Amino acid sequence: MNVAFIGLGVMGYPMAGHLQKAGHQVAVYNRTQSKAEAWVETYGGTLGVTPAAAAEGADIVFCCVGNDNDLREVILGEQGALKGLKAGAILVDHTTASAEVARELYQAAQQQSSYFLDAPVSGGQAGAENGVLTVMVGGDQEVFDRAEPVIRCFARQARLLGNVGAGQLAKMVNQICIAGIVQGLSEGLHFAKTVGLDAEAVVEVISKGAAQSWQMENRSKTMLEDKFDYGFAVDWMRKDLSIALNEARKQGAHLPLTALVDQFYAEVQSLGGGRWDTSSLIKRLDAFKQR
Repeated sequence: MNVAFIGLGVMGYPMAGHLQKAGHQVAVYNRTQSKAEAWVETYGGTLGVTPAAAAEGADIVFCCVGNDNDLREVILGEQGALKGLKAGAILVDHTTASAEVARELYQAAQQQSSYFLDAPVSGGQAGAENGVLTVMVGGDQEVFDRAEPVIRCFARQARLLGNVGAGQLAKMVNQICIAGIVQGLSEGLHFAKTVGLDAEAVVEVISKGAAQSWQMENRSKTMLEDKFDYGFAVDWMRKDLSIALNEARKQGAHLPLTALVDQFYAEVQSLGGGRWDTSSLIKRLDAFKQR
């Protein structure tokens, strides 16, 4: 297919690369044009100088940017993707954003006889680079059926979870669960070190039982080594948790642990850790111990 990819950050850059390597003809756009030029030099494809130019002639336009405002700019702006999107084309948004903006973009696409799926992803930079992301999708079944084979170029799991907005709501569930798990793991490791246990040995034992988690398997060692450059940044996690907490307030859901962990991440930011990965929650516990 002819496809476009808008947004070549740590996720979008490799995702677009998988599409090109799978044989699709990919046009890319990035606000920092030099990054798009580097992508074309690496993978081939073509460069769009605006989102509209990248989207022109595409059967599917993928997007992965920062937040709701970025989305509105690159999709609905004067040079936004909808200006170049042909009738019948599909816009697939992989940004972690609000369910509200997903519904807004769905309506905007419908008005010009094109289609929209909200499809946030989980799996981090490593998942994008290895083509094994999990994709949570909201939208219409027939549109998803058309897009899924192409999404599978960079995903090991893609599932339609409901009408437009359902993908974003599911991603909120994902981030809520991660926040609680990382805080629990941080406290466990902090406690193990404080009471004089061999924390690595403890993890080796308990990871074979009910305490096991992806975070324990993949982050406990680096947490104990005080290394925090292995994944999703605290600044972005706070953005995601803010989206979840705002939605919870609107819907009447109660997320006390999520709100508390969000405050803990704010403390990590105050320690200078905005770009540390999310496992850096343990840093604030160690900082308290040193006081």
